[in-house]
Amino acid sequence: MDKLSAMRTFVRVVESGSFSAVADELRSTQSAISKQVAALEKQLGAKLLVRTTRSLALTEEGARYFEQVRRLVAEIAEAESGLAKGEGQLRGWLRVAASVGYGRLKLMPLVQSFMAAHPDVKIDLRLHDGFIDLVEQGIDVSVRIGDLPDSGLVARRIGSSQRMLLAQRNYLPSLPHGMHAPVNPEDLQAHDCIVYTGMSTSNLWTFTGSAGAPQAIGATKTVRVEGRMQTNSSEVIRCAVTNGMGIGYAPAWLFEPELASGEVVRLMPDWESPQSPIHLVSPPERKHSAKVKAFVGHVGRALAPAQPS
Repeated sequence: MDKLSAMRTFVRVVESGSFSAVADELRSTQSAISKQVAALEKQLGAKLLVRTTRSLALTEEGARYFEQVRRLVAEIAEAESGLAKGEGQLRGWLRVAASVGYGRLKLMPLVQSFMAAHPDVKIDLRLHDGFIDLVEQGIDVSVRIGDLPDSGLVARRIGSSQRMLLAQRNYLPSLPHGMHAPVNPEDLQAHDCIVYTGMSTSNLWTFTGSAGAPQAIGATKTVRVEGRMQTNSSEVIRCAVTNGMGIGYAPAWLFEPELASGEVVRLMPDWESPQSPIHLVSPPERKHSAKVKAFVGHVGRALAPAQPS
């Protein structure tokens, strides 16, 4: 038995909570993963996991062993990476997570340039619009948009995201007679709005009056919108807006090419939405990883807002 390989497998089984998930990750079989952990238990002379048909649980000995081995496995991986081809040479897998839209439009070009600069690094890019548990999924770096709870993650802010009202350029000209472009938040109740259900606020859209709305500077209004289309996918929001299916309330970065070309236009510019911070986050045990540091630095430098001269 390769003990180090078995230790790595055991750590991932505990983190993911599933033999089958680790089997998929390692392109193996559930039976092979189970046998590897059983062989480790036999060599140690201790039961590490209690298995049932529906769940896994650490024994008391297993919990102690897991905490020690997880740190050891991470340190060994980092040492191996540093010795790849001399100091400063990075190699091995880096698992990165982001939302689908942000990953495709903003992160993917930086993944490509990072891989070009570090040819021995392999990237596992996982895109999902829902919440991803970094530890459970074995993620090294993730993009998080929005305020961070006090989770103990290591975070670096790389920018901010601001939602705005957007519509395809022919949406307003195609409105029925008597309907007008929205000027104030309450006007949206007469329009077909495309609702993103991936946020807790979903169909509650909040705006603050800016200098262009002299009668409402600083005033905050929340309006409940309705529409015939709702989705939990940012990519579907993008498609629905560009196809003229209604008004979307989405981050500007999701529509940068369309806004630049004029295919999509901003509505109600006198009313702004709160800005959400964008962070790169990592589990605390990854904070000393040279690959993580290099990737975070690469993305951070590329996406940092321009400083006034």
